[in-house]
Amino acid sequence: MKLIDKINLKGKKVLVRVDYNVPQNEKLEITDKTRIIRTIDTVKKIVNDGGIAILMSHLGRPKGKSNDIFSLKHIVKDVSAVMGQEVIFLGDILDPEIDAKVAQLKLGDIALLENLRFHKEEEEGDVEFAKNIAKIGNLYVNDAFGTAHRSHASTATIVQFFPEKAYAGYLLYNEVVSLKKVLIDKKEPFTAIIGGSKISTKINILNNLIEKVDNLIIGGGMSYTFLKALNIKIGNSICEDEMIPVAKEIIKKALVKKVNFLLPIDNVCADKFSENANTYITTENHIDDGWIGMDIGPETIKKFAGVINQSKTILWNGPIGVFEMDKYGKGTNSIGMAIAGTTIAGAYSLIGGGDTIAALEKYHLSEYVSYISTGGGAMLEYLEGIELPGIKALEEN
Repeated sequence: MKLIDKINLKGKKVLVRVDYNVPQNEKLEITDKTRIIRTIDTVKKIVNDGGIAILMSHLGRPKGKSNDIFSLKHIVKDVSAVMGQEVIFLGDILDPEIDAKVAQLKLGDIALLENLRFHKEEEEGDVEFAKNIAKIGNLYVNDAFGTAHRSHASTATIVQFFPEKAYAGYLLYNEVVSLKKVLIDKKEPFTAIIGGSKISTKINILNNLIEKVDNLIIGGGMSYTFLKALNIKIGNSICEDEMIPVAKEIIKKALVKKVNFLLPIDNVCADKFSENANTYITTENHIDDGWIGMDIGPETIKKFAGVINQSKTILWNGPIGVFEMDKYGKGTNSIGMAIAGTTIAGAYSLIGGGDTIAALEKYHLSEYVSYISTGGGAMLEYLEGIELPGIKALEEN
């Protein structure tokens, strides 16, 4: 996979696949510009070299039809502000006037195409559609790690039209390098902290990580399914009963592989799912009937933090408790602080998943970890050991 850094882009029209699938409010105002900000280096490399950056993305799920709500024209102002220069909106790639519009672009310009998913051919990975995009550029750059797990026209199919001229942007390249640091080039001890509410969404990740980690810490709602699998009473806590056999298999596999498998040993429990609930902390791991596990308790925090503090490589995906309610955020905050402290002391830490990133930001810990992945589904599939089509296409080019 070739990095954009290796070439001079002067005079080139560079097609850049970005992931500007940004969150918006009811007024279509962007509420988080992180995905745009993370592409600055790639876009600036192109324009500073004297090239033209033609950005393309999707937004939302328009299901193959033009829909003003999902138009990228609504984000042009914000992209312009982030890039520090006017971004020219080119409109739809299949517009008969598109060639003329592209011809009018000047060196150093940044342009943005309309939402590619207004055409069903984008998600179908259609060759002819990819060819129509490719014809307006001299080079192709993929800087959209968030969509690298999709075999779409603009992420994978298009690469065939740029033999030896397809590159990785800085964001995509750094995402892959960071994930490889955790999964392949890791320093030991390697600890993975996996949280969130459901085992069913993390089965493949857990099975893949057991082959690689020294310590596997389980937190969040999914921990109660594991605890129930060990015949521990969990009261009214969230539980996927159909996943109990799977949980038992994962525990067994961890024992066979001699992985240090850690579950909560005490819990903060509430009598209802509310900030105003009555609470108590279990002195033994059993949760009383009618009560819900909402967060890990102080003894679990000590145990988990102790393991994290001894680690050289750390992966964290999924919050440890219902941190959105301040009353149940101590576990997630404490784990975040332990990871930050260990990172400052020299460990490598990678954080991923929307809720986990939100927790880091809530507790002002973002700057104290090594890398924050914005990849979402792509990161999860990479952690599962799945080959990502967008990356494979670049590596084969």
